[in-house]
Amino acid sequence: MKLVLHPEVETPRLARIVAAAAPMRVVNCTSEAEAVAEIADADGFFGKLTSAMLAAARQLRWVQSPTASLEHYIFPGLAAHPLQLTNMRGLFHDNIADHVFGCMLCFARNLHIYIRQQERREWKPYGGSKQGQSFRSGPAVTTGVDLAHTTLAGSTLGVVGLGSIGSEIARRGVCFGMRVVAVDADPRDAPAGVIGPRGTDRLDDLLAESDYVVIAAPHTPDTEGLFRSDKFALMKSSAVLINIGRGVIVNLDDLCSALDEGEIGGAALDVYEVEPLPPEHPLWNHENVILTPHIAGHSPAVAERHLEVLLDNAGRFVRGERLRNVVDKQRWF
Repeated sequence: MKLVLHPEVETPRLARIVAAAAPMRVVNCTSEAEAVAEIADADGFFGKLTSAMLAAARQLRWVQSPTASLEHYIFPGLAAHPLQLTNMRGLFHDNIADHVFGCMLCFARNLHIYIRQQERREWKPYGGSKQGQSFRSGPAVTTGVDLAHTTLAGSTLGVVGLGSIGSEIARRGVCFGMRVVAVDADPRDAPAGVIGPRGTDRLDDLLAESDYVVIAAPHTPDTEGLFRSDKFALMKSSAVLINIGRGVIVNLDDLCSALDEGEIGGAALDVYEVEPLPPEHPLWNHENVILTPHIAGHSPAVAERHLEVLLDNAGRFVRGERLRNVVDKQRWF
């Protein structure tokens, strides 16, 4: 048996791959031409597979993608091939859940507003509540309803996509005392306390009842451009949209219109239709928007987790066991 790697893997990682794949022979290719030649009699492949490599392969049975997302990985020949494709999903769930709850807490407590005011040395409680107005006009009043500052407990969290990331977000929502609803293309068991999961045909219901809508879905033919004006019109005027899934799921022109018209209360985006987000884009001008540069999944733990998936699958492949993270190539996840 033979496993081909391309692009080239550095020496420390290579040694661990060779050990995990034994007795399968591992070939670490330094060029695409070498990979095309070596893949002819290979059984497995790790790295960026090209159409030229696949055309040269005579007995390829397993390909391990180095990425979790597959919209830039799968091509028609690969989708039609009988080989098993596995990906790197499951590496980022806790990091991204941290990021999502950081954003939600910012909106609940207006921290994103106060950070900007701090830069301007402004002491100005946010909102038009009785308590907020009292701070501006005299001594603090502790009675009255503060409509500008809320808690996560008791609010409704809607999670779109209940994979490893969406499930972790939903689980934490329950721990925060939130009412959590979820939809997924393949409804499956949900964390305890979550309503659903429902099928994606119930997305409109989720949008209408949620205070926070978190997109944790992958980029697939079905999700591309899913969030447009018609979806924003269904949301509460106070609701916050958070996208840590894929940028192409949300149409940014329509999102800007929804924010301008007050159809939704705010947004937090880590992914965008175009990256980097152009400096002239109107989203930068919205005070009720949090923008981060596609870093929600970043963590020192990810590199080791990434390698462990490959090592685990190499061992499983040699032993003839079920592979981890097998994907449906037709659906891209």
